[in-house]
Amino acid sequence: METKQNQHRLLIIAGILLGMGFAGFFDGIMLHQILQWHHMLTSVQPTTNIGSFEVNTFWDGLFNASTYAMTIAGLVLVWRAGLRGDFVGKSKTFGGALLVGAGAFNVIEGIINHHILGIHHVKSGPNELAWDIGFLILGALLAVVGGILWRDGGREIAPTEIKS
Repeated sequence: METKQNQHRLLIIAGILLGMGFAGFFDGIMLHQILQWHHMLTSVQPTTNIGSFEVNTFWDGLFNASTYAMTIAGLVLVWRAGLRGDFVGKSKTFGGALLVGAGAFNVIEGIINHHILGIHHVKSGPNELAWDIGFLILGALLAVVGGILWRDGGREIAPTEIKS
């Protein structure tokens, strides 16, 4: 028998994976493709010619494929959680997990790619450090708000308390 603490683990993992996938899609679509502020390797391989643009586009594609895989995994787990009835009375838990996942993605990606590896910045040029720090702050805020919702989700009504 599952403990109360582990009862909604599948739903939480699904939310985190979907949040990470959605944040990755936002990054890839908005920052890489629409705004074209950066590509995966612009700090080490600037897009100054067709060859370097092709290299960056290839790595952008791998980035998008990884966020796609996270999203698909999250959807599979959402499906399984739905079949188990995990969503009943747990919208805050799921919403919180989504935000924690999105925030965690931004913080992890920001620390690794922007600061440790230095392969790109949110927006290169003047104030690039401010953009990078702002990205980390946004991620941290998403994770904190998500954590609050997640915690409050533990106080939502239990499925047995719902009356038809």
